[in-house]
Amino acid sequence: MPPVNRSPRTHVYVDGFNLYYRALRGTPYRWLDLSALCRALLSKNDVRSVAYFTARVSNRPGDPGQATRQQMYLRALATDPLVTVEFGQFLTNRVRAYLVNPPVRGARTVEVWRTSEKGSDVNLATRMLIDAYRKRCEVVVLISNDSDLAGPLRVVRDELGLRVGVLDPSPRANKTLHAASTFYKHIRAGALASSQFPLAMEDSQGKFTKPRGW
Repeated sequence: MPPVNRSPRTHVYVDGFNLYYRALRGTPYRWLDLSALCRALLSKNDVRSVAYFTARVSNRPGDPGQATRQQMYLRALATDPLVTVEFGQFLTNRVRAYLVNPPVRGARTVEVWRTSEKGSDVNLATRMLIDAYRKRCEVVVLISNDSDLAGPLRVVRDELGLRVGVLDPSPRANKTLHAASTFYKHIRAGALASSQFPLAMEDSQGKFTKPRGW
């Protein structure tokens, strides 16, 4: 009998902030169903797990609903048994920065709010390496444009012998990630548009809807 073609067991690791800022911010595609996106872009793979790495945001001046919108999205993700969420830390600090075009007279600096996310990239790399080392999957797929993650990808590919894919949320290719991967695809607007959660959803807490403005 001819060999049966079996879809390779695949785990996907999502750099949540990178995906948001590279592909989703300011678009109508923020209500993104990650499993649906993976099915669309990895149709020949058996996606067993989608690990989403993010941090709980806090409201910023001028955007008092930011944390609530994120919470609604996390509720949507929690309805999918394939998706797990791991949290880093979200930091907001008031810092002083230099003006690009300072006035001839007067202050040359201004106070601004600086937000940063810490820990998610380390959490992602650690989880990816553990899963690959324990042979929980045959293919590892990264959703990110962050070249800092090229090192763990090379270890998974070259040292542990797994296939490695990158789904790049940026329209411009990252050469470092491309060189570290077995296959490389861009996430196009069409795939995002066709991979949205329903506008109205329900979980154990009750009914909820896509945030207004999304």
